[in-house]
Amino acid sequence: MLMNSAPITNALTIDVEDYFQVSAFAPYIDRASWDARECRVERNVGFILDLLARKQVRATFFTLGWIAERYPALVRRIVAEGHELASHGYGHERASDLNEQAFFHDIDRSKKLLEDLGGVAVRGYRAPSFSIGTGNLWAFESLTRAGYRYSSSVYPIKHDHYGMPDSPRFAYRVNESLIEIPITTLRLFDRNLPSSGGGYFRLLPYALSRWMLQQVNSTEHESAIFYFHPWELDAEQPRVPGIDLKTRFRHYVNIPRMPGRLEALLGDFRWGRMDDIFLARASGPACPAP
Repeated sequence: MLMNSAPITNALTIDVEDYFQVSAFAPYIDRASWDARECRVERNVGFILDLLARKQVRATFFTLGWIAERYPALVRRIVAEGHELASHGYGHERASDLNEQAFFHDIDRSKKLLEDLGGVAVRGYRAPSFSIGTGNLWAFESLTRAGYRYSSSVYPIKHDHYGMPDSPRFAYRVNESLIEIPITTLRLFDRNLPSSGGGYFRLLPYALSRWMLQQVNSTEHESAIFYFHPWELDAEQPRVPGIDLKTRFRHYVNIPRMPGRLEALLGDFRWGRMDDIFLARASGPACPAP
């Protein structure tokens, strides 16, 4: 644990999807083939739950409705072990690829399905591939109408697949009912640097990732949001043939090192659920996104 008289609690989040559902694989894997593929998410999430139990850490699981429908016992285990059940949409379709009607149907369907299976209120949502940006800010109104309390769908960086670099870097109120909790960045050299997990955590040296999170905690006195996917812990996942070099590198880089890095991270910081950290403190006037 970091030496600090009052350590800040950060949010540990898991985007519950399988390797073949990754957005970057969409040009290579037909959605109609999903049911025929080897599904490894139950095993991988089970490993994560065992690790969190050993470390006495609670987290938020942003879960696809598609996964929940096929593995209801896994959903119930997430809830039974004290973690927050949240929505990642139903079928991992980017919010930016849907119109308002289709998006509302997706988020409403997934919320109701998760609540029915988990027996708890689902208050949080994360868009696949952080796909809420300047072109679809109407998505916040849809989330409000569907009954969500918070979103964690904006990544304030420049990226070839997503990003809204001019967005506020820390949690802000979108309207009276909804807050947005952006993915954590570190402001350095007049840029927002990704500091939140995923492929960056696997690519960068662990000491650098740890330092960036420490800066957010100690210098800005803010809770960080860390995210990862179950497939990032699975070195034995089937390899997808024919993918381009950039996609292959991003997806597979340092996966064998991920379990050890994650275990170190759990020991170096204090972690908790998104709802416990952010909903209790949500107050103040709305701050519309740019």
